[in-house]
Order: sequence, then structure tokens, then C-alpha cells
Amino acid sequence: MSSRILYLATADARGHLMRAQLLVHALRAAGAQVEVLTTSDQGRDFLQRFGIQAQILSRHYAVQFDREQNMLRQATNRNVAHYLFRPGRMLRDILALRRRLRSVDLVINDSFHPALLYMGMLPGWRRQVVHVYGASLKVALLNNFSGLWPRQFGRLFGWIVGRQINAARARIEHDFAYEVDDARAPALYRLPTPVALAEALPEAAAVGAAVYLNPHFREPALADALSAGLDDAGLEAHRVGEGYAGHGGWMGVDPLWASRAAGAQLLVSAPGMAALSIARVYQRPIILVVSDQPEQTRNAARAEQLQLLHRVVTWRGDAADFRRQVAEAARQLSATAPAPDRALGNQRAQARIDAWVSRLLGV
Repeated sequence: MSSRILYLATADARGHLMRAQLLVHALRAAGAQVEVLTTSDQGRDFLQRFGIQAQILSRHYAVQFDREQNMLRQATNRNVAHYLFRPGRMLRDILALRRRLRSVDLVINDSFHPALLYMGMLPGWRRQVVHVYGASLKVALLNNFSGLWPRQFGRLFGWIVGRQINAARARIEHDFAYEVDDARAPALYRLPTPVALAEALPEAAAVGAAVYLNPHFREPALADALSAGLDDAGLEAHRVGEGYAGHGGWMGVDPLWASRAAGAQLLVSAPGMAALSIARVYQRPIILVVSDQPEQTRNAARAEQLQLLHRVVTWRGDAADFRRQVAEAARQLSATAPAPDRALGNQRAQARIDAWVSRLLGV
């Protein structure tokens, strides 16, 4: 009998959803029956562009950001508190998930949805829950509690969440730098972040810079300065970002972005796991747009440690300065960019996806 899987992908940005659509297609191709849930209308629409029909669990839980992708900690903590303690929110979601869990073998929590964190520590449900999360996201989550006041409450809450994560049937921790054969511990598996296979595109579709900014980026001056900096460096850019859809040639969603990125001279993105994984798998230089986002700050530091070919640019509200940063980084990276090798990159990408499917079906 085929495996029956429920996949819950949070829609805070788009990395969880990109991972979900890759794995859902791969799991279905391997014979599994997979249903998909997400947490916003925009997330549902995004998945639909990749051929995945998803339902919305509820719209109440989300991390909060400003227009420049800086994390709003107080607003996030307030939103999480309302979600946890108002009866019509997490309790309602637990009751809805309880009904769904009766008809599935496994539920994937990607990443850290509170309802499944709670259910994943209780007898009867915990044997069905697998938590999927980025290594840097777990560190950022637990460190966030250390900043709560009073400190004793923050430490207690962090300890509770850590226990919830560890109590589930299994955990899959991923990172752009992990290898397929990374070591495992009991119930904890470490896998490289999955990456889409690059399709062959016409030569006319080749671009100098493949740009992706997630929906939290909505400040027009940042987008315009970024575009101008790439123009100054003589690079034709393919720009994707839901927060800028229709603004100065930006697209909202491009299902072929990974394919364009695989053949571009360089990439431009915030340092999320997905973008860094594409840069590593397809050996493309990348400009990292850094903001006050704890998970991504750690990813950028890791890219430096691994000597990934990259440059960091920071938006400080000064458009001229940001334009200069982007132009200088683009000139440096494009001058040293290796030739694209789509076939070799696709081998690496397929190995990552195969490892995920094998591990999930094995669980």
C-alpha cells in the first residue's frame, strides 16, 4: 500500500513552499499519496503556480517583517502569543489536524508550525509527525526565546519548544552546505536542502543576473537601486519578487527561476537556504542582500566560512550607496564566474531530491 502523507508548509517566505513543491512532486512520482496544507492565500497561489493544489489550515500564524525584510520581533511575538492562547486559533487548528491525521501515515511539519509542534510531543500523534527545518532556523527560533522578558519565562519557553521538536517521530534538519551522505543521529537526519533540476532554456533566455527577493521585500527604492546597480555593472537582469510584481519589469513568480539561475553569470537574493543551495549546486556566484533576519544572517556567515563565491550588500536606506554596493559586487563576481555546467548541477540536484524521498518514505 502506498504511503499517505500530509505536508504542512508554512508560507512565511517562499523557501518552505519551494521545498514542499519539489518534494511533493517527487514523493508522488515515487507512489506516495500526498495532501498539502499551507498558511496563507498567497502561499496557496504560489504553490498552484508549481502545479500543487493546497488547502489553507488557517491564516493566523506568521512571522512579521517590515518592507525591507527586517524581522519585527515584538510584532512576531505578539502574533505567536495570540495564536497560542486564543481558543479559536491553535486549538481550532489542532482539532482540524486531528481529523486529518486519522487518514494519513505521516505528517510533515515544514517548518515549526506551533500546532504540529504541540501534537508532535503527545502520545498517539507524535509517532506520525516529522519536523523539517533549516539548521539556522532552529537556532534562530530558540535564540528568540532567550530575548523574552522575564528571562526565566524565555528560558522555560525555549526549553519547552526544544522538547517538542525532539519528541516527534523524526526530524530532518537541512542546510545548503550539508552533503547527501552526512551522518545521522537517532531520529535526527541531516540532508542537503533540495534544489530544482534546471531545464534547458533557449539561448535568448540567458541572463547576466538572476534576481529573487522574497515577498517581504516591498520597498521600491531598494528594488530600483538594485536594478540600477546591475545596469551599472553591464548585466541584464531577470528580476522576480512578489513584493515588486509589475514594478519596473519585476515578475511576481517565475516557476523557471531556478533554471534561469543555473545558467546566469550570477545570482542576487537574500541568503535563504534555497538561494544558497542553488548557488552551491550549480556553482554560481551570488550577491547576498542582507537584512535584520536572524536565520539569514547565520546563513550568510556560513557562506563566508565555506568560501562560497559571494559578496554581501546591505540596504541602509541610502539608495545611492546601495547602488554602488551592488554594482561593485556584480563587477567582481561576474569577472570570476565559472562557466555554467547544467548537466553536472542537475546530477547534484537529483541526488539531493532522491535522498529526501528515500528518507521520508523510510520514516
